[in-house]
Amino acid sequence: MASDTTNFLTLSVRITGRVQGVSYRAWTEDEAAARSLSGWVRNMPDGSVRAMLHGPEASVRGMVEVMRDGPPAARVDGVETAPASAPDGSGFRILR
Repeated sequence: MASDTTNFLTLSVRITGRVQGVSYRAWTEDEAAARSLSGWVRNMPDGSVRAMLHGPEASVRGMVEVMRDGPPAARVDGVETAPASAPDGSGFRILR
C-alpha cells in the first residue's frame, strides 16, 4: 500500500473574508514553501483570495486546514476547494 506522500493532489482554493490587505498571500507563499508545494496565490477582484496547491496529498490537505485560520490579521469566513489540474512548473509564487 502506497503512503500519502506518493499520492499527489491538486486543488483550487477560494478563501473569503478579510483576506486582502492582511498579508494573506505572503503568508500563503511561506506556508506552501514550507510544505514543498507547487502552485500560486492571488487576490481576486471580489475581495477573495484564490490559490492553486499541488503536492503530496497530506501536505495539500494540511495546507488547506491552516488556510482556514490564515495569518493573524486575517478573518477567514470560508474556504472552498475543487479538484484542479497540476500547475506548470515547480515552486510556489504570488501572482499579481
